[in-house]
Amino acid sequence: MRMKRNTQKREKSKKKLLKIVKIVSIYLFLAIISYGGFVFIKMKNAYDSSTVNLERTGDKSDLREDEVTFNENPISILLLGIEDYSSKKKDGRADTQMVITLDPSTNVINMVTVPRDTRVNIENAGEFSGIHKMNSAYTYGDITGYGAVKLQIETVEKFLNIPIDNFIAINFEGFRDIVDALGGVSIDIKTGFWEENIYDGSKIDFNEGKSHLTGEESLAFVRMRKRAENAIYSREERQRQFLKATIDQAISAGTIFKIGQLTDILGKNVETNLSLKEIYALQKKYSKSSDLSIKTIAIKGTDRRVDGSFYYIPEEKSLKKVSKKLRNILQLNNEKNFITNADFVE
Repeated sequence: MRMKRNTQKREKSKKKLLKIVKIVSIYLFLAIISYGGFVFIKMKNAYDSSTVNLERTGDKSDLREDEVTFNENPISILLLGIEDYSSKKKDGRADTQMVITLDPSTNVINMVTVPRDTRVNIENAGEFSGIHKMNSAYTYGDITGYGAVKLQIETVEKFLNIPIDNFIAINFEGFRDIVDALGGVSIDIKTGFWEENIYDGSKIDFNEGKSHLTGEESLAFVRMRKRAENAIYSREERQRQFLKATIDQAISAGTIFKIGQLTDILGKNVETNLSLKEIYALQKKYSKSSDLSIKTIAIKGTDRRVDGSFYYIPEEKSLKKVSKKLRNILQLNNEKNFITNADFVE
């Protein structure tokens, strides 16, 4: 009899435990679903405030015959770092410009840094049309109402003679805040140098070796270009390091719980023409890549003083070679005559 009562007692305890587990599981499931819905809503709101319609015919670059999608084709993306803190987010300038190519069939990201001071002929800028530095296109596009990003994209397209399919523009404030939200980035600094903090004018020292950088430190790290060390530890190499480190940090465990914070930052400081479907495809592809490789393609040239201003003058042969390589990566036909808006100042 006693054994029977003990058995019944154990059965009741077991049922009670299962009930508790079931209730906890349901609450956990509801919490996940609720959080997921919350995240989706925040992401959707952030996306809606960040998206920019470039008003392209057929929703593609004029240099494309057919529309392309990342799931099926190699694509190019222009990454823009916008300096607008000094002008209170009006008439900013494209301080950093990088073109990356992505191919759904490989884990290779090719990156080309477009020097901001490159001497080019800017079109569609109204009274400002003519010879200027590359980063002026963004400013003049904004001033004239043509579209800051639109004119910058078109100017880069004509410079490299390739279509730019998508863009992501982020201002310095967003850059800093995203890095901080991710918990900083770890980078192996090849050569020590220093750079000024644009926010308070203080000196930021970068020592050789592994270092974990904050948002403000990361911004100084990728922007430095006027120190002597830039000759042996180029801006392009540092930007490549930073890009890889940021991707690694973004796909690390725990980042999902920071999505709410990240979307708040993105909505205020980022613009893009990528669709949510394309963003998801990119995330799905690169969040699972264990052998991601970022290759740098450099445009050779020299800094020269022309008519009282300093410009970056690209080598025609090097620019032509870079253009051809990018066209091959994007599976485009190579044209017999190389066309560019670069001014080589012969």
